[in-house]
Parts: sequence; C-alpha cells; structure tokens
Amino acid sequence: MTERTGVWLIGALGGLATTVMAGTRMLARGLRPAIGLATEGSDFENLDLLSLDQLVFGGHEIRTGSLFDSSLQISRDNGSLPHDALLEIEPELRQIDSAIRPGFPLGGGPVIDRFAEVEQVAPEGSLRDRIALIQTDLDRFREVQGVKRLVVVNLASTEPPLELGPAHQTLSQLEQALDHNSIELVKASLLYAYAALDRGHAYINFTPSNAALIPAIEELAASRGAPFMGSDGKTGETLVKSALAPMFKHRALRVLSWQGYNLLGDRDGEVLSEPDNLRSKVESKDGVLPSILGYPVHTHVGIDYVPSLKDLKTAWDFIHFQGFLGHPMSMQFTWQGCDAVLAAPIVLDLIRLVELAARRGESGPQPHLACFFKRPHGCGEHDLHRQWQQLVAYARR
Repeated sequence: MTERTGVWLIGALGGLATTVMAGTRMLARGLRPAIGLATEGSDFENLDLLSLDQLVFGGHEIRTGSLFDSSLQISRDNGSLPHDALLEIEPELRQIDSAIRPGFPLGGGPVIDRFAEVEQVAPEGSLRDRIALIQTDLDRFREVQGVKRLVVVNLASTEPPLELGPAHQTLSQLEQALDHNSIELVKASLLYAYAALDRGHAYINFTPSNAALIPAIEELAASRGAPFMGSDGKTGETLVKSALAPMFKHRALRVLSWQGYNLLGDRDGEVLSEPDNLRSKVESKDGVLPSILGYPVHTHVGIDYVPSLKDLKTAWDFIHFQGFLGHPMSMQFTWQGCDAVLAAPIVLDLIRLVELAARRGESGPQPHLACFFKRPHGCGEHDLHRQWQQLVAYARR
C-alpha cells in the first residue's frame, strides 16, 4: 500500500507532538532505530500497517513558533532529539509548519490561556463557528495534501475535568447545547473531538481530558462510522503499576498501601500544577490498582512541578504488602524517563492501528488498544498482560 494518510495533532508544537513528528521523519529516513514501537514487532507482521513515510502531519497550536525551533529547544534541553539528525530533516520539518493552524485555548470559552507563550483568546463567534473553523482546517489539509484518510490525535495539555450533565449524555442534547451556544458546557477538547468525528475521521484522545469522549461524542462517532480510542496515554508510573500489580494478585500477596510521587517539568508539569488540571490526571491514574487487585487499597498519587527537569520525569513508589502469616513487607521502585520519548512511539502505534481500523471499516471504541491507556474507553481491564494479549489476539485474527 502506497497511499498516504494525514495525521492531525492538537497541540502541534508541544514537546510530545514535536517528538512524534521529528522522530517519525528520522525513522523514515533510517537515521535512528525504531526502538519502542510495538507495531514493529513480530506480533504485528501480518497486519497491513502504514509505513512511517506514509504519514503526513499537520495540526492546531495556540502558541507561536516553528516545528524546527521547537525541535532544537528539545534537543538543547534534554538531548532526546539528536541534533545531527535534526539538521538532516530540517527541510521536512519546515514544510510541516505550513500545515499548522492557530488553535484556541484550553477552556473552550473566551478566556486567556495563561500557559501559552503569548496571550491568545478564543476566536470570536459561536461554538458552531469554532467547530466550523476546525473542520475547515481539516478539510483544507486533506485537500492540499491529497490524503483520503485522517487520524486526529489530541496531544494538548490536560484540561480541568468537565462536570457532566444531561447535555453530555446524548447527541441530541449536545446538539441543543451547541445551538444555544452554551459555552459553560464545553471544553476545547470536546469541540475538537466533535469536529473530527463529525467528519468521520479516526480520533485518539491521548490526554486525561474527559470532555473529549463523553457519551454524546461516542454516539456521534457511531453515527459517522468512525473509530476512536482514549484516554490518557500510559507511559510511566502507571505503566509499571499495571504490569507489577498482577504479580501481587497472582502470588496472593495482599497490598496494604501503594504510595506514588511524580516529579516532572515542561509545560505539562506547569499545567498540572493547577489543582483543577491535576484532578483530571489523578483521577485517571487512581483507578488502576483496585481494578487489578480486586479490593480497595490505600493509594496516593502525588504530582509536583519541577521546572529544572524540563521533559524528564521521576516517579518513586512505595508498596506496603503482607505475605505468609500476615508478615508485613515492602517494595520500592524509581522510574526515571523522558516523557515525550516514552509517549511518542505509543502515539505512532495508535495512529497505525486506528488507521487500520478505519481502513477496515471498523468503528466505535477500540478496546484492543487498552494497553496504551491509563483509562481505556469501554474497557474495564487494567492488567497490562491481559490487555496485551487482547491486542495480540486482534493482530492475529
């Protein structure tokens, strides 16, 4: 298959989106090995997946700047994007700049995003006008690039959770809220998801933001025959939890407490320093352990912003558990990594697998992709090993 596919990234100049695009171009040119890409493994060799050089990028961004400059900044801060390889792909990155369009702030209403590098307010006009503006950008991108299919991926920073009400439960109720311009009932992620799925595009919510995949949006996806999946990519501490907790369960070791502390920098860390935004993230991380262990457990997830870390993050976990005869014991682990380096290959795996689903005519939530998410939509299984077997079974069917 030689047909190209468009990839539209919401938050296109963020650290993760930049790493996804620059990394894809490096891999397509053979400048670096495809380490971390699960879809490059033998379990997926029978699937007709897109090659990385078939992906064409564009996106929305609320900040100013260029993709190449964003890449250079990451290279200086973390060294995760090798400078020599960046120089080789500079023309390709600069070409993508023409396909990055202005977005609007997190809140969805006419508010200033204090995390943007420039003060930028939401565009004037109704909610319908904003959806139409997003769709115009998507339509133009497809036309200019000559791509038949489009995968839209939400990589924006975490929003405060949306308090769900009747307007979010059915598509007809949501349509009424949009028609009445009820700004207080939406977030930016809801409008982006609506715009993409209304056009029938495959959609991935890689963020914890709960507004993106409310029941009304799920109904919209079903009516348009679009595949989607979310939410909140599983890349660090929660990934380790979902692999380690089954060990305690299978060996009948009772977990008494599981305390976790996370330190991170970059824009995501700054956004999560806001209590409302942090609540979205903690809610996403907190549900994993009881689901796997099968009983309530004292757990805590702490997240602190450390500016000097840039895109690096550290997680320390302390596990207090009982063994034979009720004897108390403990285990500790420290996880240190680069956030975007951990997440970027997962984003690419998801793009390839969701695009395949779209090409096959599959629609709705894709539960076989649960292993990539902290809060997998439509899937109550959090055990990483079982999730992985579901994905392998899908690949081999």
